[in-house]
Amino acid sequence: MNLKPKKHEVTKKTHIKNYICLCLLCISFFSHSQDGLNIDPSVITGCGGSLQGYSIVSVKSDFTLGQIAIETLKSDQYMLTQGFHQPRLGVISLLDSPKTYHYIQKYGQESSQAMRDGWLFHTMILEPEKIDEVVFVNCQSKNAKEYKEAVKYHNFVFTMKEKHAAERLVDGFFRCEQAKSYLTKAKTEVPMVGQIRHMPFRAKADILTEHGIIDLKTTVNVKDFHHSASKFSYDLQTYIYCKLFDKPFEEFKFIAIDKKNLDIGVFSVSQDFYESGKRKCVKAIELYNQFFTEENDLNNFIYEGTL
Repeated sequence: MNLKPKKHEVTKKTHIKNYICLCLLCISFFSHSQDGLNIDPSVITGCGGSLQGYSIVSVKSDFTLGQIAIETLKSDQYMLTQGFHQPRLGVISLLDSPKTYHYIQKYGQESSQAMRDGWLFHTMILEPEKIDEVVFVNCQSKNAKEYKEAVKYHNFVFTMKEKHAAERLVDGFFRCEQAKSYLTKAKTEVPMVGQIRHMPFRAKADILTEHGIIDLKTTVNVKDFHHSASKFSYDLQTYIYCKLFDKPFEEFKFIAIDKKNLDIGVFSVSQDFYESGKRKCVKAIELYNQFFTEENDLNNFIYEGTL
């Protein structure tokens, strides 16, 4: 195996003043990934891209962890790049606790196996041409010597075991005619930037058609996807995506594939689900402003309730 660095592996750093990244994997960072939301100044490095900013970041679920071919997205107020290492789940960690968010911002958080699996699954379906840039090592574990050696020289390194698992899911997806039909005349991995309550966010839709947004997820039990959607805050993703892409919640769908039996579920969202995501987004922004804009003492954060 040739482990020498590739010529195109050059890190380009683009600084932005404000940003919010919505990436809930594929969040399927949420079932398969939980990458996403940042608020403190941070730098995210990856294959050809980095970000730095002062603001809150959202989730993508899926979000999609990034991409090999780095693009630059601009609007009147923002400039940002895209890369494999996206911001962590800032909004999600804020909702857990401002202390959790602060810890992640200070010490970082490694990508989980679910994130890696989700990125491969999404890329194989939505951007298959980029798989040629991934190095697959013929080993079963990331602890193998061959894998550790490859990581020294390449940004995108996976085991053959991970590759075969992703290919199985992709095959299951394309065998379903209804699931496959959503890709007809559709755009994939569509980025968007905008503001929600005067805070900048960015997102990337897995599939965008004239009929709306479709987000891909993997799940351990498609029959229990309603529970997963709540657990991983897919309602938050729905709200943010609908706001940034200016779509009503009726035009947002999730396609989830069961990682065990390859069953596929297509899920619409209700107004209650959308409103739940809105409440979470508002709460996260309030917590960010309270403890990271106004700089109140995190030690004074408490939960109050009645048992």
